Amino acid sequence: MIEGHGDDSYKYKRPITANFSSNVYSKVDLSCLKAHLCAHIESIGNYPEPEPYTLEARLATEYHLPADAVCVTNGATEAIYLIAQTFRGTNTAIVQPTFSEYADACRMHGHKITSLYRLPEAKDGYLLPEKVQMLWLCNPNNPTGTVVDKKYLTELIRHNSKVGFVIDQSYEYFTLHPLFSPSEAVEFPNVLLLHSMTKRYAVPGLRLGYVTGNGGLLKRLRVNRMPWSVNQLAIEAGLYLLENDVPNSLDVSGYLQETARLCAVLGSVGGLEVWATETHFMLVRLRFGKASALKEYLAGEHGILIRDASNFDGLDEHFFRIATQTREENDRLVDAIKQWMVI
Repeated sequence: MIEGHGDDSYKYKRPITANFSSNVYSKVDLSCLKAHLCAHIESIGNYPEPEPYTLEARLATEYHLPADAVCVTNGATEAIYLIAQTFRGTNTAIVQPTFSEYADACRMHGHKITSLYRLPEAKDGYLLPEKVQMLWLCNPNNPTGTVVDKKYLTELIRHNSKVGFVIDQSYEYFTLHPLFSPSEAVEFPNVLLLHSMTKRYAVPGLRLGYVTGNGGLLKRLRVNRMPWSVNQLAIEAGLYLLENDVPNSLDVSGYLQETARLCAVLGSVGGLEVWATETHFMLVRLRFGKASALKEYLAGEHGILIRDASNFDGLDEHFFRIATQTREENDRLVDAIKQWMVI
């Protein structure tokens, strides 16, 4: 695990009052879920199911899938490491820049890693490099916010039938672009689709994710899954959220409109290059100065936290990532960056 993930507010003496560093949208009313978990707190006195069968079955019902087509994990991160372990020693390609845990997990389990900075086009026959046995793709991608077109991705999978595709859709709720549904993923014999209840419901402390895919592939994952990897409260929360959802004032369309506004306002600030995004977070490049210096200034002087993105493969010391917050918080960020620019 690399040093320098987002949401590292614990490093700062001044309280962080506006957190742009995490891609989890925190303005979700979890009061009903918290009350439900408090009412079931005695359940922590017993072991959870060795494997989260009940939650897997509930998710399978939700998506009209066979029960063996869902594998619940301790967050999407456990799924990443579990896949890397199951397919250890594979010739793996990772579409960069992206979430560092893919490469970390693959290195831990002896994969031979290749970084790709572009995917093959139709004129290339959609063919990946000959030695590639597994491709990791984040869609929407962290940190760039780009989305690979669903029709293109379908062609890529069909033209590379011997390649295993790991498609991380942890941010699927935060884009209006069409993505694979779990039922569509199951139709492919070589696709594993990652999902994050952590991101969807803003419960990162519970660590709850799941994989959907061909039952044969998931059977191989389960061989390596540790017993009791998903705790009892996380299972209880997952069941509750699927039955009741949570009061959520987030209008995704309106949220993305605010993201577009923030992009435009930042783009008008001299010295910033804002990359186009198709989700709720964006990558920004400083034309001068270091992202680490900007991060320290914002945290220390304004109580605002951003993500220094210099440690993503393919990026440098000038990049930072932010996730859209409320309009008021977004304007605070822009004003604070303007102040830093003139120091």
